[in-house]
Amino acid sequence: MPASIPGSAEDGPRPTLLILRPLGLGDLLTAVPALKGLSEAFPDHRLVLAAPLVLAPLAALTGAVDEVVDTVALAPLATSLYAADAAVNLQGRGPQSHRVLLEARPGRLLSFANPEVPESADGPQWQPEEHEVSRWCRLLEAYGIPADPDRLDLSLPPRPTLEPGRGTTLIHPGAADTSRRWPADRWAAVARAEHDAGRRVVVTGGEEEVDLARAVAGEAGLEDSAVYAGRTDLLDLASLVSVVDRVVCGDTGVAHLATALGTPSVVLFGPISPALWGPPPERPWHRVLWAGKTGDPHSDKPDPGMLEVRVQHVIAALAGLPQ
Repeated sequence: MPASIPGSAEDGPRPTLLILRPLGLGDLLTAVPALKGLSEAFPDHRLVLAAPLVLAPLAALTGAVDEVVDTVALAPLATSLYAADAAVNLQGRGPQSHRVLLEARPGRLLSFANPEVPESADGPQWQPEEHEVSRWCRLLEAYGIPADPDRLDLSLPPRPTLEPGRGTTLIHPGAADTSRRWPADRWAAVARAEHDAGRRVVVTGGEEEVDLARAVAGEAGLEDSAVYAGRTDLLDLASLVSVVDRVVCGDTGVAHLATALGTPSVVLFGPISPALWGPPPERPWHRVLWAGKTGDPHSDKPDPGMLEVRVQHVIAALAGLPQ
């Protein structure tokens, strides 16, 4: 079902620009510069984002999206999305995602070129070794649409400040893929070191990560109140990230929240290079830890390169963040 974005114009029918990005939190946040570019290039259009509905509150913060329609990757689109004036594929290089959009009969397709989809022939070529943010900006620029990859920042609307506030380290031990999960006992050691240094520590996670967060907190000797996993919605989590002193996590959506909200962070990478998904290197309040080795992102075991990142490396990186 669709979710209208609060504050969007309702002055009558406008042509629709359909944007396909049916992926996760980090995927949405890395597409923010492209979304802003599209909004400014199509001011008379209604921008509709085909993405998981849970992301609608953050999509609203971009100021670039009028509506989110709940969408599953590579599944047929809702009929309400058919016959858009134009459709933009921010999911991938195709051919499957191109065909999902073309089945909805848009007036025009903006996408990377794929030899299996003749309708994409005017698009630019895909470059595998390209940062995710730059990729989608380059796609738009190939169609004459300016998009600045530095426009990653979001501003939260005024809302009650969540505890714990300043003086706190936020640890997010989970990740969607096993290959990107650093061991829980190492997260606990980092949490314990931060607590012993006099900092308040909170542990976050989704509904499916409550047990992990509790295990990390318990081994670190933290109170039950330190566990925020399972009791924050997406805007709560964003608010929490925005008020803590620093974030430490793996290569996951929370890392991109820290970038978008300007919160200093330490991000552990593996098996994917930070050159593809990391925070902008010109923002020195974000630090990345990576062994310099790539691996299998679909492995059912933690990446060996990520395991080369030790507890002492993380503690040292945290100590070097702005105070």
